[in-house]
Amino acid sequence: MFNNKLTIQYDGTNYAGWQIQENAPSIQAVISNSIKQILQEDINLLGAGRTDAGVHALGQVANFTVSQKLDLFKFKYSLNSVLPKDISIANIETVEENFHSRFSAKRRSYIYLISSQKSPFFERYSYTYFSELNPEKLNELSSTLIGIKDFTSFSKINTEVQNKICEIFEARWRRQKNLLIFYIEANRFLYGMVRAIVGSLIKAYSSEDGDSYLKNIFIQNDRSAAADAVPAKGLFLYKVKY
Repeated sequence: MFNNKLTIQYDGTNYAGWQIQENAPSIQAVISNSIKQILQEDINLLGAGRTDAGVHALGQVANFTVSQKLDLFKFKYSLNSVLPKDISIANIETVEENFHSRFSAKRRSYIYLISSQKSPFFERYSYTYFSELNPEKLNELSSTLIGIKDFTSFSKINTEVQNKICEIFEARWRRQKNLLIFYIEANRFLYGMVRAIVGSLIKAYSSEDGDSYLKNIFIQNDRSAAADAVPAKGLFLYKVKY
């Protein structure tokens, strides 16, 4: 068997997320069906992360095994020709048989985009927020996230995961013209975690004592303690490291 690793980019606007669902379009289903169409062989496409409905990806990783050795250049061209315009295969390579896109991953990173003004070019890919947000102050608040912590308060309630301990390596903000960009890197992320974190950081920004507000969220271990999640359209799975 030949194990093939895909690096994938997609606009998640028209999809119910990465994972296959019965009555809704998913990224995983579209790519799987496209591969089957080309190879005439059933495959099991394994993703590194289950992005939520409306979330995009710049560097999603997936892998699948097939019985035939692929001409990677030709296969990539064929697959991109079959896939819709909002999904693209950026790279494909043959990897070791024991490689698993999810379980072999060491770190994952996301970015979240906030636009300070209405723009037709950023509407699908950022959260428009008109109030002032200073990246230096946000960076100070984000330092509270760094380290090994229980992120129960930042995870959606209906989740299959029992262990909600994550290690955050980086959490920083920077401004690029009218865009505010949040970058976060961790060993793993829980369902809805990044969007809840961004929403809570924005709320902490306008609080009298933002540090205490954030620390209390961790203490509560309750999703209702954190702020509402920001819209999915501003979130991108940025990179998966192995």
